Amino acid sequence: MSAPYRDDGGYGGYRGRFAPSPTGPLHAGSLVAALASYLDARAHGGAWLLRIEDIDEARAQADAAEAIMRCLAAHGMQWDEKPVWQSRRKALYRAAFERLGDAAYPCGCSRREIADSRIGMASDGAAVYPGTCRAGLAPGRAPRAWRLRVLEETIAFEDRWVGTVRQQLATEVGDFVLKRADGFWAYQLAVVVDDADQGITDIVRGADLLDSTARQILLQRLLGLPTPRYLHVPVLTNPIGEKLSKQTGAQALDHAEALPNLLRAARFLRLPLGEPQTLAEFWESAIAAWGDAHAAL
Repeated sequence: MSAPYRDDGGYGGYRGRFAPSPTGPLHAGSLVAALASYLDARAHGGAWLLRIEDIDEARAQADAAEAIMRCLAAHGMQWDEKPVWQSRRKALYRAAFERLGDAAYPCGCSRREIADSRIGMASDGAAVYPGTCRAGLAPGRAPRAWRLRVLEETIAFEDRWVGTVRQQLATEVGDFVLKRADGFWAYQLAVVVDDADQGITDIVRGADLLDSTARQILLQRLLGLPTPRYLHVPVLTNPIGEKLSKQTGAQALDHAEALPNLLRAARFLRLPLGEPQTLAEFWESAIAAWGDAHAAL
């Protein structure tokens, strides 16, 4: 494998991350995302961080974060810094929200009201917000959530796997939620704040989050934060084509089958590995194969 190189002296500044939600154990689908992010960091001589995305505390399961960390370690993945938990970083999200100023506004609409507007559906399956509360709450309406006023522009970025991606947020998504009706900070705001605070340079994750990227880039611009490089890998699906997840029947990974688990994930990512017999052999060949395929940034 040729050594990756960049004009600033190489990839010593690379910082990647894996950010699972502690709603249950890791499964084959989440292992694909973890593996891709780990390989990209190691192939570029960079750091790999672990972030527990438990901002939705109502869905978080007790001891799930610890189970995730044990599973990653059993598969030979070791993070380079102390893990962080979103639930312990709420002051950062509040500060970022306040910096948005008038770009954020209160919304009194229910999900049913938004769905009934029939404006359209975003590619992630959510109803496009019709802008009902953009000019202010109607008399007698109380704020339920807070939304970001999106701009009339197309957000474009270059994804290292997918290629050029463009999204017109105003028509394809609408003003999106920053703080939810249940009081929790929304994923889009939290992830942008966390990535910037941790100095993340490269985000490698599943293609199910590709649709969120334009929203996150807009937030980065409004908050004056850097935009990382992105790479969205394909997601595993179940036999009827649904994304493999806990809700669609994904089974917890067996730690005793770490090498077979990793080999299946690597082959799904199109990595030619041969037949490594140990975890050490797997990691050596997988990092080299990923570097050959994805080292250029």
